[in-house]
Amino acid sequence: MAEIKQLPLQGMSIVVTRPAHQAQHLAQLIKAAGGDAILFPVLEILDAANMPLLKALIARLDTFDMAIFISPNAVSRAMKLILAQRGLPSRLTIAAIGRGSEKELGRHGVQQVITPQRQFDSEGLLALPQFQDMSGQRVVIFRGEGGRDMLGDSLIARGAQLEYAECYRRGKPDIDAAPLLQRWARGGVQAVTVTSSESLHNLIDLLGEPGQQWLNKTPLFAPHARIAATARGLGLEQVVVTEAGDEGLLMGLVEWRMHGKA
Repeated sequence: MAEIKQLPLQGMSIVVTRPAHQAQHLAQLIKAAGGDAILFPVLEILDAANMPLLKALIARLDTFDMAIFISPNAVSRAMKLILAQRGLPSRLTIAAIGRGSEKELGRHGVQQVITPQRQFDSEGLLALPQFQDMSGQRVVIFRGEGGRDMLGDSLIARGAQLEYAECYRRGKPDIDAAPLLQRWARGGVQAVTVTSSESLHNLIDLLGEPGQQWLNKTPLFAPHARIAATARGLGLEQVVVTEAGDEGLLMGLVEWRMHGKA
C-alpha cells in the first residue's frame, strides 16, 4: 500500500501526444510517479508560411502597446525571431494565456507578464481588469496559423487596434501507429493524454478505425473543458478534465488512479 502511495501511477502506461519537442516534461513527471510514458506525437510545429511578413511585423514592434502570446509554441517561435532581429521594446506590455507560455517567456528573459491566475484560456485573460477598456490600445497577438479569433474579436469590440502575428503552423506527423496499436491490443495502454482539440482529431486520424475502438475503451485526460467537449462530441465516453499544464494532467491521472479507477 505504501508503495502505491509513493508511486501512484505504477503499472500504468500512458500515451503522451504532445509534439516531440514538448513531450519530455510530462513523460518525466509520469515516470517519477511510477508510470510508463508512451510517446506518440500527433502534432508537429512548423515555420509560418509567410516568414517575411512575420519578420516585417517584428521590425515594427515599437508601434504596439501590448503583445499577447497564445501558447508556449508561439513564445518559442516568436522570441527566437525577435531576439535574433532586435529585442522587445521596453514599453511593450506582455501578456500570455497560461502558465506554460509565462514560463517560456521567463526562459527568454521576460519576467513581467500579465496572465490569468485561474482560468488559463482566452476567456480568463479577457476577464482581467487590464482588458476591460482597450480603447486606442494597439495589440499584436502571436499565435499559430488558424487559431481561434474569439480573443482578438473581443479586444476589437473593446476598442483595441489588433494585428495577428502568425508565427508557426501545426502539422500532422508521418508516424506509424502500428506499434502503439499492437501494445494496446496486448492490454499495454491504460490512459491517453491530449492537449488540444486539433491533437485529438489528428490522433483519431492516425489511429484509424481499429485504433479508434481501442481509444473508445481507454480513459482520455484533457486539461481543458473545451477539449473534453470535443472528445465527447466525437463519441468518446471516458473523458477526464484535469487542471491546466503537465502538472495538471499528472494530478488528474494520480487522482483518477487513487480513486480505484485503474
